Amino acid sequence: MNISPIDWGIIAAFFIISLLIGIFTSKTAGKSSKDFFLSGRNMPWWLLGVSMVATTFSADTPNLVTDIVRVNGVSGNWGWWCFLLTGMLTVFVYAKLWRRSEITTDLEFYELRYGGKPAAFLRGFRAIYLGVFFNIVIMATVSLAAIKIGGVMLGLTPVQTLLIASIVTVIYSSLGGLKGVLLTDFFQFFIAMAGAIGAAIYILDLPQIGSLENLLTHPNVSDKLSFFPDFSNMNEVIPMLLVPIAIQWWATWYPGAEPGGGGYIAQRMLSAKNEKNAIGATLFFNVAHYALRPWPWIIIALSSLIIFPEISDLQKAFPHMPADKLGNDLAYSAMLTYLPTGLIGIVLASLIAAVMSTLSTHLNWGSSYVVNDFYLRFVKPEASDKELVNVGRISTVVLMGLAALLALSLSNALEAFNILLQIGAGTGLIFILRWFWWRINSYTEISAMIISFIVALFFETINPKFNIISIPEGMEYLKLLYGVSITTATWVTVTLVTRPEKEEVLLSFYKKVKPAAYGWRKVLDKHPEVEAEQGQLPFEIGLMVTGSVAIYAALFAIGFWLYDNVLSASIATVISAVGFYILFRGWNKIKLF
Repeated sequence: MNISPIDWGIIAAFFIISLLIGIFTSKTAGKSSKDFFLSGRNMPWWLLGVSMVATTFSADTPNLVTDIVRVNGVSGNWGWWCFLLTGMLTVFVYAKLWRRSEITTDLEFYELRYGGKPAAFLRGFRAIYLGVFFNIVIMATVSLAAIKIGGVMLGLTPVQTLLIASIVTVIYSSLGGLKGVLLTDFFQFFIAMAGAIGAAIYILDLPQIGSLENLLTHPNVSDKLSFFPDFSNMNEVIPMLLVPIAIQWWATWYPGAEPGGGGYIAQRMLSAKNEKNAIGATLFFNVAHYALRPWPWIIIALSSLIIFPEISDLQKAFPHMPADKLGNDLAYSAMLTYLPTGLIGIVLASLIAAVMSTLSTHLNWGSSYVVNDFYLRFVKPEASDKELVNVGRISTVVLMGLAALLALSLSNALEAFNILLQIGAGTGLIFILRWFWWRINSYTEISAMIISFIVALFFETINPKFNIISIPEGMEYLKLLYGVSITTATWVTVTLVTRPEKEEVLLSFYKKVKPAAYGWRKVLDKHPEVEAEQGQLPFEIGLMVTGSVAIYAALFAIGFWLYDNVLSASIATVISAVGFYILFRGWNKIKLF
Protein backbone atom coordinates (compact mmCIF):
# COMPACT_ATOMS: atom_id res chain seq x y z
CA MET A 1 0.00 0.00 0.00
CA ASN A 2 1.08 3.60 -0.58
CA ILE A 3 1.69 5.79 2.45
CA SER A 4 1.29 9.50 1.72
CA PRO A 5 3.56 12.27 3.05
CA ILE A 6 0.70 13.27 5.40
CA ASP A 7 0.65 9.79 6.91
CA TRP A 8 4.43 9.74 7.29
CA GLY A 9 4.22 13.16 8.95
CA ILE A 10 1.72 11.86 11.53
CA ILE A 11 3.93 8.85 12.26
CA ALA A 12 7.05 11.01 12.54
CA ALA A 13 5.27 13.39 14.93
CA PHE A 14 4.29 10.44 17.10
CA PHE A 15 7.89 9.21 17.30
CA ILE A 16 9.21 12.68 18.11
CA ILE A 17 6.69 13.26 20.92
CA SER A 18 7.46 9.85 22.44
CA LEU A 19 11.19 10.58 22.41
CA LEU A 20 10.69 14.05 23.89
CA ILE A 21 8.72 12.58 26.80
CA GLY A 22 11.60 10.20 27.52
CA ILE A 23 14.11 13.06 27.42
CA PHE A 24 11.88 15.31 29.56
CA THR A 25 11.55 12.71 32.33
CA SER A 26 15.15 11.43 32.20
CA LYS A 27 16.47 13.76 34.92
CA THR A 28 13.96 12.78 37.60
CA ALA A 29 14.07 9.10 36.56
CA GLY A 30 17.82 8.96 37.12
CA LYS A 31 17.73 10.20 40.72
CA SER A 32 17.28 6.75 42.26
CA SER A 33 16.20 3.22 41.42
CA LYS A 34 12.83 3.84 43.11
CA ASP A 35 12.29 6.90 40.93
CA PHE A 36 13.29 4.88 37.87
CA PHE A 37 11.00 1.92 38.66
CA LEU A 38 8.21 3.43 40.84
CA SER A 39 8.12 7.15 39.99
CA GLY A 40 8.56 8.05 43.66
CA ARG A 41 5.32 6.27 44.71
CA ASN A 42 3.35 9.40 43.98
CA MET A 43 1.30 8.58 40.88
CA PRO A 44 -2.48 9.34 40.60
CA TRP A 45 -5.03 6.66 39.79
CA TRP A 46 -6.03 8.06 36.39
CA LEU A 47 -2.47 8.05 35.04
CA LEU A 48 -1.79 4.55 36.37
CA GLY A 49 -5.13 3.22 35.12
CA VAL A 50 -4.62 4.59 31.62
CA SER A 51 -1.10 3.14 31.60
CA MET A 52 -2.43 -0.32 32.48
CA VAL A 53 -4.94 -0.12 29.66
CA ALA A 54 -2.35 1.18 27.20
CA THR A 55 0.01 -1.66 28.08
CA THR A 56 -2.63 -4.30 27.40
CA PHE A 57 -3.58 -2.41 24.22
CA SER A 58 -0.68 -4.20 22.61
CA ALA A 59 -0.68 -4.67 18.84
CA ASP A 60 -0.82 -8.42 19.37
CA THR A 61 -4.13 -8.09 21.28
CA PRO A 62 -6.29 -7.03 18.29
CA ASN A 63 -4.45 -9.70 16.28
CA LEU A 64 -5.31 -12.25 18.96
CA VAL A 65 -8.96 -11.13 19.07
CA THR A 66 -9.14 -11.32 15.27
CA ASP A 67 -7.75 -14.86 15.32
CA ILE A 68 -10.30 -15.87 18.00
CA VAL A 69 -13.30 -14.28 16.23
CA ARG A 70 -12.43 -15.74 12.83
CA VAL A 71 -12.05 -19.25 14.27
CA ASN A 72 -14.59 -19.38 17.14
CA GLY A 73 -16.77 -16.32 16.73
CA VAL A 74 -17.37 -13.56 19.27
CA SER A 75 -18.01 -16.09 22.04
CA GLY A 76 -14.44 -17.35 21.71
CA ASN A 77 -13.35 -14.21 23.55
CA TRP A 78 -14.35 -15.81 26.85
CA GLY A 79 -10.81 -17.19 26.74
CA TRP A 80 -9.67 -13.75 27.92
CA TRP A 81 -12.94 -12.15 29.08
CA CYS A 82 -12.87 -14.61 31.99
CA PHE A 83 -9.88 -12.77 33.45
CA LEU A 84 -12.20 -9.91 34.43
CA LEU A 85 -13.04 -12.00 37.50
CA THR A 86 -9.48 -12.03 38.78
CA GLY A 87 -9.12 -8.40 37.74
CA MET A 88 -12.03 -7.34 39.95
CA LEU A 89 -10.73 -9.52 42.78
CA THR A 90 -7.49 -7.56 42.53
CA VAL A 91 -9.39 -4.26 42.61
CA PHE A 92 -11.33 -4.83 45.81
CA VAL A 93 -9.20 -7.33 47.74
CA TYR A 94 -5.55 -7.08 46.74
CA ALA A 95 -4.84 -3.55 45.44
CA LYS A 96 -4.75 -2.02 48.91
CA LEU A 97 -2.66 -4.92 50.26
CA TRP A 98 -0.04 -4.46 47.54
CA ARG A 99 0.22 -0.73 48.21
CA ARG A 100 0.35 -1.35 51.95
CA SER A 101 3.35 -3.68 51.56
CA GLU A 102 5.55 -0.77 50.34
CA ILE A 103 7.85 -3.12 48.42
CA THR A 104 9.58 -2.16 45.18
CA THR A 105 8.60 -5.16 43.02
CA ASP A 106 6.12 -7.96 43.47
CA LEU A 107 9.07 -10.40 43.71
CA GLU A 108 10.25 -8.63 46.86
CA PHE A 109 7.01 -9.99 48.31
CA TYR A 110 8.68 -13.40 48.63
CA GLU A 111 11.08 -12.25 51.33
CA LEU A 112 8.32 -10.33 53.06
CA ARG A 113 5.95 -13.31 53.18
CA TYR A 114 8.49 -16.16 53.46
CA GLY A 115 11.86 -16.50 55.16
CA GLY A 116 15.33 -18.02 54.83
CA LYS A 117 17.21 -19.34 51.83
CA PRO A 118 14.14 -20.82 50.06
CA ALA A 119 12.54 -17.36 49.94
CA ALA A 120 15.77 -15.83 48.67
CA PHE A 121 16.07 -18.53 46.02
CA LEU A 122 12.47 -17.99 44.94
CA ARG A 123 13.00 -14.27 44.59
CA GLY A 124 16.27 -14.57 42.68
CA PHE A 125 15.17 -17.40 40.41
CA ARG A 126 11.88 -15.76 39.44
CA ALA A 127 13.70 -12.49 38.81
CA ILE A 128 15.54 -14.23 35.98
CA TYR A 129 12.77 -16.68 35.02
CA LEU A 130 10.03 -14.02 34.79
CA GLY A 131 12.01 -10.85 34.29
CA VAL A 132 14.19 -12.28 31.55
CA PHE A 133 12.97 -15.54 29.97
CA PHE A 134 9.21 -15.25 30.43
CA ASN A 135 9.24 -11.53 29.77
CA ILE A 136 11.15 -12.04 26.54
CA VAL A 137 8.44 -14.44 25.33
CA ILE A 138 5.76 -11.81 26.01
CA MET A 139 7.71 -9.09 24.22
CA ALA A 140 8.41 -11.45 21.34
CA THR A 141 4.66 -11.97 20.76
CA VAL A 142 4.23 -8.19 20.72
CA SER A 143 7.14 -7.88 18.31
CA LEU A 144 5.56 -10.57 16.15
CA ALA A 145 2.48 -8.37 15.81
CA ALA A 146 4.74 -5.47 14.84
CA ILE A 147 6.36 -7.66 12.17
CA LYS A 148 2.96 -8.49 10.67
CA ILE A 149 1.82 -4.86 10.75
CA GLY A 150 5.07 -3.67 9.22
CA GLY A 151 4.99 -6.35 6.55
CA VAL A 152 1.38 -5.87 5.51
CA MET A 153 1.01 -2.10 5.83
CA LEU A 154 4.50 -0.79 5.15
CA GLY A 155 6.13 -3.55 3.16
CA LEU A 156 8.97 -3.81 5.67
CA THR A 157 10.97 -6.95 6.33
CA PRO A 158 10.79 -8.42 9.85
CA VAL A 159 14.28 -7.16 10.64
CA GLN A 160 13.51 -3.63 9.45
CA THR A 161 10.32 -3.50 11.52
CA LEU A 162 12.05 -4.71 14.69
CA LEU A 163 14.94 -2.29 14.30
CA ILE A 164 12.64 0.72 14.03
CA ALA A 165 10.31 -0.29 16.87
CA SER A 166 13.12 -1.43 19.17
CA ILE A 167 15.37 1.59 18.86
CA VAL A 168 12.71 4.21 19.63
CA THR A 169 11.17 2.18 22.47
CA VAL A 170 14.50 1.44 24.11
CA ILE A 171 15.55 5.10 23.98
CA TYR A 172 12.54 6.55 25.82
CA SER A 173 12.17 3.56 28.18
CA SER A 174 15.81 3.65 29.27
CA LEU A 175 15.85 7.44 29.62
CA GLY A 176 12.55 8.15 31.37
CA GLY A 177 12.03 5.10 33.58
CA LEU A 178 8.50 4.33 34.78
CA LYS A 179 7.42 7.98 34.75
CA GLY A 180 8.42 8.26 31.10
CA VAL A 181 6.52 5.05 30.38
CA LEU A 182 3.41 6.31 32.21
CA LEU A 183 3.33 9.66 30.43
CA THR A 184 3.99 8.09 27.05
CA ASP A 185 1.28 5.50 27.74
CA PHE A 186 -1.19 8.30 28.47
CA PHE A 187 -0.42 9.96 25.14
CA GLN A 188 -0.38 6.67 23.25
CA PHE A 189 -3.65 5.37 24.73
CA PHE A 190 -5.79 8.09 23.14
CA ILE A 191 -4.07 7.66 19.80
CA ALA A 192 -4.65 3.91 19.98
CA MET A 193 -8.35 4.32 20.83
CA ALA A 194 -8.90 6.92 18.11
CA GLY A 195 -7.18 4.71 15.57
CA ALA A 196 -9.16 1.58 16.46
CA ILE A 197 -12.56 3.33 16.48
CA GLY A 198 -11.82 5.35 13.33
CA ALA A 199 -10.68 2.22 11.48
CA ALA A 200 -13.81 0.26 12.47
CA ILE A 201 -16.13 3.06 11.31
CA TYR A 202 -14.39 3.47 7.97
CA ILE A 203 -14.20 -0.27 7.26
CA LEU A 204 -17.95 -0.61 7.76
CA ASP A 205 -18.40 1.84 4.86
CA LEU A 206 -16.23 -0.11 2.44
CA PRO A 207 -18.15 -1.23 -0.69
CA GLN A 208 -17.51 -4.88 0.19
CA ILE A 209 -19.15 -4.35 3.61
CA GLY A 210 -21.67 -1.59 2.94
CA SER A 211 -22.92 -1.00 6.48
CA LEU A 212 -23.09 -2.49 9.93
CA GLU A 213 -26.42 -4.12 9.05
CA ASN A 214 -24.94 -5.74 5.94
CA LEU A 215 -22.00 -7.01 7.98
CA LEU A 216 -24.19 -8.62 10.64
CA THR A 217 -26.42 -10.36 8.09
CA HIS A 218 -23.65 -11.61 5.82
CA PRO A 219 -23.53 -15.45 5.68
CA ASN A 220 -19.80 -15.45 6.56
CA VAL A 221 -20.55 -13.51 9.74
CA SER A 222 -24.08 -14.24 10.96
CA ASP A 223 -23.18 -17.48 12.74
CA LYS A 224 -20.29 -15.86 14.66
CA LEU A 225 -22.15 -13.08 16.49
CA SER A 226 -23.37 -14.77 19.66
CA PHE A 227 -21.80 -13.72 22.96
CA PHE A 228 -22.07 -17.31 24.15
CA PRO A 229 -21.30 -20.65 22.50
CA ASP A 230 -24.11 -22.94 21.36
CA PHE A 231 -25.35 -24.53 24.60
CA SER A 232 -26.63 -27.54 22.67
CA ASN A 233 -23.06 -28.33 21.64
CA MET A 234 -20.96 -29.21 24.67
CA ASN A 235 -17.88 -29.48 22.47
CA GLU A 236 -18.12 -25.69 22.20
CA VAL A 237 -19.48 -24.86 25.64
CA ILE A 238 -16.81 -26.69 27.65
CA PRO A 239 -13.64 -25.20 26.11
CA MET A 240 -15.04 -21.79 25.20
CA LEU A 241 -17.06 -20.96 28.35
CA LEU A 242 -17.04 -23.50 31.18
CA VAL A 243 -13.28 -23.99 31.41
CA PRO A 244 -12.49 -20.24 31.33
CA ILE A 245 -15.23 -19.27 33.82
CA ALA A 246 -14.95 -22.28 36.14
CA ILE A 247 -11.18 -22.83 36.17
CA GLN A 248 -8.97 -20.67 34.00
CA TRP A 249 -9.42 -17.29 35.69
CA TRP A 250 -8.29 -18.44 39.14
CA ALA A 251 -6.03 -21.39 38.31
CA THR A 252 -3.69 -19.92 35.70
CA TRP A 253 -1.05 -17.23 35.73
CA TYR A 254 -0.87 -14.84 32.80
CA PRO A 255 0.93 -11.45 32.65
CA GLY A 256 -1.53 -8.62 33.22
CA ALA A 257 -4.17 -11.01 34.56
CA GLU A 258 -2.39 -12.59 37.53
CA PRO A 259 -4.74 -13.86 40.25
CA GLY A 260 -4.26 -11.43 43.10
CA GLY A 261 -2.38 -9.00 40.89
CA GLY A 262 1.30 -9.10 40.02
CA GLY A 263 3.88 -8.12 37.43
CA TYR A 264 3.42 -4.71 35.86
CA ILE A 265 -0.08 -4.41 37.38
CA ALA A 266 1.50 -4.71 40.84
CA GLN A 267 4.18 -2.24 39.78
CA ARG A 268 1.47 0.32 38.99
CA MET A 269 -0.29 -0.30 42.32
CA LEU A 270 3.01 -0.01 44.21
CA SER A 271 3.70 3.37 42.56
CA ALA A 272 0.28 4.82 43.50
CA LYS A 273 -0.03 7.75 45.91
CA ASN A 274 -1.99 5.65 48.38
CA GLU A 275 -4.33 2.67 48.69
CA LYS A 276 -7.32 4.57 47.30
CA ASN A 277 -5.41 5.49 44.15
CA ALA A 278 -4.24 1.88 43.77
CA ILE A 279 -7.87 0.70 43.87
CA GLY A 280 -9.03 3.45 41.49
CA ALA A 281 -6.30 2.65 38.98
CA THR A 282 -7.11 -1.06 38.78
CA LEU A 283 -10.85 -0.40 38.62
CA PHE A 284 -10.45 2.00 35.70
CA PHE A 285 -8.21 -0.52 33.95
CA ASN A 286 -10.76 -3.32 34.19
CA VAL A 287 -13.66 -1.16 33.01
CA ALA A 288 -11.72 0.14 30.00
CA HIS A 289 -10.02 -3.13 29.12
CA TYR A 290 -13.09 -5.38 29.16
CA ALA A 291 -16.05 -3.08 28.46
CA LEU A 292 -14.82 -0.22 26.27
CA ARG A 293 -12.09 -1.58 24.04
CA PRO A 294 -13.07 -4.94 22.47
CA TRP A 295 -15.78 -3.91 20.02
CA PRO A 296 -13.73 -1.97 17.42
CA TRP A 297 -11.44 -5.01 17.20
CA ILE A 298 -14.40 -7.39 16.93
CA ILE A 299 -16.04 -5.32 14.17
CA ILE A 300 -12.85 -5.33 12.12
CA ALA A 301 -12.37 -9.07 12.72
CA LEU A 302 -15.90 -9.83 11.54
CA SER A 303 -15.41 -7.60 8.48
CA SER A 304 -12.28 -9.54 7.56
CA LEU A 305 -14.40 -12.68 7.13
CA ILE A 306 -16.04 -11.02 4.13
CA ILE A 307 -12.94 -9.65 2.43
CA PHE A 308 -10.47 -12.39 3.44
CA PRO A 309 -12.64 -15.42 4.30
CA GLU A 310 -9.73 -17.87 4.13
CA ILE A 311 -6.04 -17.72 4.98
CA SER A 312 -5.36 -18.46 1.31
CA ASP A 313 -6.97 -15.10 0.49
CA LEU A 314 -4.50 -13.39 2.78
CA GLN A 315 -1.66 -15.23 1.10
CA LYS A 316 -2.80 -14.05 -2.34
CA ALA A 317 -3.15 -10.45 -1.16
CA PHE A 318 0.24 -10.37 0.57
CA PRO A 319 2.53 -12.78 -1.30
CA HIS A 320 5.66 -11.13 0.15
CA MET A 321 4.77 -12.20 3.72
CA PRO A 322 6.83 -15.17 4.99
CA ALA A 323 4.79 -18.38 5.02
CA ASP A 324 5.35 -18.93 8.74
CA LYS A 325 3.82 -15.50 9.51
CA LEU A 326 0.53 -16.21 7.68
CA GLY A 327 -2.45 -16.90 9.94
CA ASN A 328 -5.89 -15.66 10.91
CA ASP A 329 -4.31 -13.01 13.13
CA LEU A 330 -2.84 -11.37 10.01
CA ALA A 331 -6.38 -10.38 8.93
CA TYR A 332 -6.49 -7.40 11.31
CA SER A 333 -3.50 -5.72 9.68
CA ALA A 334 -4.80 -6.72 6.24
CA MET A 335 -8.09 -4.88 6.82
CA LEU A 336 -6.25 -1.70 7.77
CA THR A 337 -4.68 -1.49 4.32
CA TYR A 338 -8.06 -0.23 3.02
CA LEU A 339 -7.92 2.97 5.08
CA PRO A 340 -7.55 6.37 3.35
CA THR A 341 -4.80 8.97 3.57
CA GLY A 342 -4.72 10.70 6.93
CA LEU A 343 -6.63 7.99 8.73
CA ILE A 344 -4.02 5.42 7.79
CA GLY A 345 -1.39 7.65 9.39
CA ILE A 346 -3.39 7.89 12.61
CA VAL A 347 -4.05 4.14 12.63
CA LEU A 348 -0.43 3.30 11.93
CA ALA A 349 0.61 5.65 14.73
CA SER A 350 -1.97 3.96 16.99
CA LEU A 351 -0.61 0.51 16.17
CA ILE A 352 2.94 1.69 16.73
CA ALA A 353 1.73 3.21 20.01
CA ALA A 354 0.21 -0.13 21.01
CA VAL A 355 3.48 -1.95 20.29
CA MET A 356 5.68 0.58 22.00
CA SER A 357 3.44 0.98 25.06
CA THR A 358 3.51 -2.72 25.82
CA LEU A 359 7.19 -3.13 25.06
CA SER A 360 8.17 -0.14 27.21
CA THR A 361 6.21 -1.44 30.19
CA HIS A 362 7.69 -4.91 29.91
CA LEU A 363 11.17 -3.49 29.50
CA ASN A 364 10.86 -1.35 32.63
CA TRP A 365 9.15 -4.15 34.57
CA GLY A 366 11.66 -6.79 33.49
CA SER A 367 14.65 -4.58 34.25
CA SER A 368 13.17 -3.82 37.69
CA TYR A 369 13.40 -7.55 38.45
CA VAL A 370 16.96 -7.76 37.12
CA VAL A 371 18.08 -4.72 39.13
CA ASN A 372 16.11 -4.94 42.40
CA ASP A 373 15.59 -8.67 42.79
CA PHE A 374 18.81 -10.03 41.34
CA TYR A 375 21.63 -7.51 40.98
CA LEU A 376 20.98 -5.51 44.18
CA ARG A 377 19.86 -8.50 46.23
CA PHE A 378 22.49 -11.07 45.21
CA VAL A 379 25.26 -9.50 43.14
CA LYS A 380 26.08 -6.10 44.65
CA PRO A 381 23.98 -5.10 47.68
CA GLU A 382 26.12 -1.99 48.18
CA ALA A 383 25.48 -0.64 44.67
CA SER A 384 24.71 3.07 44.45
CA ASP A 385 21.48 4.43 43.00
CA LYS A 386 23.36 5.72 39.98
CA GLU A 387 24.81 2.29 39.32
CA LEU A 388 21.40 0.64 39.71
CA VAL A 389 19.83 3.03 37.21
CA ASN A 390 22.65 2.30 34.75
CA VAL A 391 22.18 -1.46 35.18
CA GLY A 392 18.46 -0.93 34.57
CA ARG A 393 19.18 0.92 31.35
CA ILE A 394 21.63 -1.73 30.13
CA SER A 395 19.20 -4.57 30.92
CA THR A 396 16.50 -2.67 29.00
CA VAL A 397 18.62 -2.78 25.85
CA VAL A 398 19.55 -6.46 26.31
CA LEU A 399 15.95 -7.58 26.94
CA MET A 400 14.73 -5.82 23.80
CA GLY A 401 17.46 -7.39 21.69
CA LEU A 402 16.67 -10.92 22.90
CA ALA A 403 12.91 -10.42 22.40
CA ALA A 404 13.46 -9.23 18.85
CA LEU A 405 15.52 -12.33 18.04
CA LEU A 406 12.84 -14.65 19.45
CA ALA A 407 10.08 -12.82 17.54
CA LEU A 408 11.67 -13.84 14.26
CA SER A 409 10.95 -17.51 15.06
CA LEU A 410 7.30 -17.15 16.21
CA SER A 411 4.34 -17.44 13.86
CA ASN A 412 1.05 -17.06 15.75
CA ALA A 413 -0.21 -14.88 18.63
CA LEU A 414 -2.90 -17.35 19.74
CA GLU A 415 -0.34 -20.15 19.87
CA ALA A 416 1.89 -18.09 22.17
CA PHE A 417 -1.12 -17.15 24.35
CA ASN A 418 -2.04 -20.82 24.86
CA ILE A 419 1.55 -21.82 25.68
CA LEU A 420 1.79 -19.10 28.34
CA LEU A 421 -1.50 -20.23 29.88
CA GLN A 422 -0.22 -23.81 30.00
CA ILE A 423 3.04 -22.78 31.71
CA GLY A 424 1.09 -21.01 34.47
CA ALA A 425 -1.62 -23.67 34.86
CA GLY A 426 -2.27 -24.58 38.48
CA THR A 427 -0.27 -21.76 40.07
CA GLY A 428 -2.99 -19.10 40.21
CA LEU A 429 -4.68 -20.28 43.40
CA ILE A 430 -1.43 -19.86 45.33
CA PHE A 431 -1.31 -16.17 44.46
CA ILE A 432 -4.86 -15.78 45.76
CA LEU A 433 -4.40 -17.74 49.00
CA ARG A 434 -0.90 -16.75 50.10
CA TRP A 435 -2.16 -13.45 51.54
CA PHE A 436 -4.83 -15.16 53.63
CA TRP A 437 -3.59 -18.66 54.54
CA TRP A 438 -0.64 -18.78 56.91
CA ARG A 439 0.23 -22.37 55.99
CA ILE A 440 1.46 -21.58 52.46
CA ASN A 441 5.26 -21.44 52.40
CA SER A 442 8.11 -20.90 49.97
CA TYR A 443 8.18 -24.61 49.06
CA THR A 444 4.56 -24.28 47.94
CA GLU A 445 5.57 -21.80 45.27
CA ILE A 446 8.79 -23.54 44.31
CA SER A 447 7.05 -26.87 43.73
CA ALA A 448 4.20 -25.26 41.76
CA MET A 449 6.62 -23.33 39.57
CA ILE A 450 8.68 -26.43 38.76
CA ILE A 451 5.83 -28.88 38.16
CA SER A 452 3.74 -26.45 36.06
CA PHE A 453 6.72 -25.86 33.78
CA ILE A 454 7.43 -29.59 33.45
CA VAL A 455 3.78 -30.34 32.65
CA ALA A 456 3.68 -27.54 30.06
CA LEU A 457 6.91 -28.83 28.50
CA PHE A 458 5.46 -32.32 28.35
CA PHE A 459 2.21 -31.33 26.65
CA GLU A 460 3.73 -28.80 24.25
CA THR A 461 6.83 -30.71 23.12
CA ILE A 462 7.00 -34.34 24.27
CA ASN A 463 3.41 -35.55 24.10
CA PRO A 464 2.77 -34.38 20.50
CA LYS A 465 5.70 -36.55 19.34
CA PHE A 466 5.01 -39.70 21.36
CA ASN A 467 1.24 -39.43 22.09
CA ILE A 468 1.69 -40.70 25.67
CA ILE A 469 -1.60 -39.09 26.70
CA SER A 470 -4.19 -38.97 23.94
CA ILE A 471 -5.72 -35.52 23.44
CA PRO A 472 -8.64 -35.82 20.98
CA GLU A 473 -8.97 -33.13 18.35
CA GLY A 474 -11.08 -30.26 19.62
CA MET A 475 -10.35 -31.16 23.26
CA GLU A 476 -7.05 -29.30 23.67
CA TYR A 477 -8.47 -27.79 26.85
CA LEU A 478 -7.68 -31.13 28.50
CA LYS A 479 -4.03 -30.06 28.58
CA LEU A 480 -4.98 -27.11 30.77
CA LEU A 481 -7.11 -29.31 33.04
CA TYR A 482 -4.29 -31.84 33.39
CA GLY A 483 -1.87 -29.03 34.16
CA VAL A 484 -4.12 -27.45 36.78
CA SER A 485 -4.89 -30.81 38.45
CA ILE A 486 -1.32 -32.09 38.58
CA THR A 487 0.20 -28.80 39.68
CA THR A 488 -2.45 -28.10 42.32
CA ALA A 489 -2.23 -31.61 43.78
CA THR A 490 1.55 -31.24 43.95
CA TRP A 491 1.72 -27.89 45.70
CA VAL A 492 -1.07 -28.72 48.18
CA THR A 493 0.78 -31.93 49.15
CA VAL A 494 4.10 -30.12 49.46
CA THR A 495 2.48 -27.41 51.59
CA LEU A 496 1.07 -29.93 54.06
CA VAL A 497 4.21 -32.07 54.39
CA THR A 498 6.74 -29.25 54.74
CA ARG A 499 7.26 -26.99 57.72
CA PRO A 500 5.38 -23.69 57.83
CA GLU A 501 7.28 -20.43 57.83
CA LYS A 502 8.69 -19.26 61.16
CA GLU A 503 6.21 -17.41 63.31
CA GLU A 504 8.32 -14.25 63.42
CA VAL A 505 8.21 -14.10 59.60
CA LEU A 506 4.47 -14.66 59.51
CA LEU A 507 3.79 -12.07 62.22
CA SER A 508 6.03 -9.50 60.55
CA PHE A 509 4.12 -9.96 57.30
CA TYR A 510 0.75 -9.78 59.02
CA LYS A 511 1.60 -6.59 60.92
CA LYS A 512 2.84 -4.93 57.75
CA VAL A 513 0.07 -5.89 55.32
CA LYS A 514 -2.91 -6.42 57.67
CA PRO A 515 -4.91 -8.95 55.62
CA ALA A 516 -8.23 -10.24 56.96
CA ALA A 517 -7.57 -12.62 59.85
CA TYR A 518 -9.70 -15.57 58.65
CA GLY A 519 -6.79 -17.78 57.59
CA TRP A 520 -4.34 -16.51 60.22
CA ARG A 521 -6.19 -17.53 63.38
CA LYS A 522 -3.82 -20.38 64.26
CA VAL A 523 -0.93 -17.94 64.37
CA LEU A 524 -2.75 -14.97 65.87
CA ASP A 525 -4.32 -17.01 68.70
CA LYS A 526 -0.80 -17.66 69.99
CA HIS A 527 -0.03 -13.94 69.98
CA PRO A 528 -2.89 -11.99 71.55
CA GLU A 529 -0.66 -8.90 71.63
CA VAL A 530 -1.02 -8.69 67.84
CA GLU A 531 -4.24 -6.97 66.86
CA ALA A 532 -6.25 -9.18 64.51
CA GLU A 533 -7.64 -7.34 61.50
CA GLN A 534 -11.26 -8.42 61.10
CA GLY A 535 -11.30 -7.16 57.56
CA GLN A 536 -14.16 -6.92 55.11
CA LEU A 537 -13.41 -9.91 52.91
CA PRO A 538 -17.04 -11.04 52.33
CA PHE A 539 -18.01 -7.43 51.54
CA GLU A 540 -15.04 -7.05 49.19
CA ILE A 541 -15.88 -10.29 47.37
CA GLY A 542 -19.43 -8.99 47.02
CA LEU A 543 -18.07 -5.86 45.36
CA MET A 544 -15.94 -8.06 43.09
CA VAL A 545 -19.04 -9.98 41.95
CA THR A 546 -21.08 -6.79 41.53
CA GLY A 547 -18.30 -5.14 39.55
CA SER A 548 -17.91 -8.16 37.29
CA VAL A 549 -21.65 -8.20 36.53
CA ALA A 550 -21.64 -4.44 35.84
CA ILE A 551 -18.70 -4.63 33.42
CA TYR A 552 -19.95 -7.74 31.62
CA ALA A 553 -23.35 -6.06 31.28
CA ALA A 554 -21.67 -2.95 29.82
CA LEU A 555 -19.72 -5.13 27.37
CA PHE A 556 -22.89 -6.90 26.23
CA ALA A 557 -24.91 -3.66 26.17
CA ILE A 558 -22.50 -2.12 23.66
CA GLY A 559 -22.70 -5.29 21.58
CA PHE A 560 -26.49 -5.42 21.66
CA TRP A 561 -26.72 -1.74 20.64
CA LEU A 562 -24.43 -2.49 17.71
CA TYR A 563 -26.57 -5.52 16.83
CA ASP A 564 -29.65 -3.25 16.97
CA ASN A 565 -31.20 -5.54 19.59
CA VAL A 566 -32.92 -2.72 21.48
CA LEU A 567 -34.64 -4.78 24.18
CA SER A 568 -31.55 -6.77 25.17
CA ALA A 569 -29.41 -3.64 24.94
CA SER A 570 -31.77 -1.73 27.24
CA ILE A 571 -31.84 -4.52 29.82
CA ALA A 572 -28.04 -4.88 29.79
CA THR A 573 -27.62 -1.10 30.08
CA VAL A 574 -29.91 -0.93 33.13
CA ILE A 575 -28.13 -3.87 34.80
CA SER A 576 -24.78 -2.21 34.18
CA ALA A 577 -25.95 1.16 35.51
CA VAL A 578 -27.39 -0.37 38.69
CA GLY A 579 -24.22 -2.43 39.16
CA PHE A 580 -21.95 0.61 38.88
CA TYR A 581 -24.19 2.58 41.25
CA ILE A 582 -23.90 -0.15 43.90
CA LEU A 583 -20.19 -0.45 43.19
CA PHE A 584 -19.33 3.19 43.77
CA ARG A 585 -21.54 3.39 46.86
CA GLY A 586 -19.72 0.38 48.28
CA TRP A 587 -16.27 1.62 47.29
CA ASN A 588 -16.43 4.43 49.87
CA LYS A 589 -17.00 1.86 52.62
CA ILE A 590 -13.77 -0.06 52.02
CA LYS A 591 -11.47 0.22 55.03
CA LEU A 592 -8.14 1.80 54.11
CA PHE A 593 -5.01 2.52 56.13
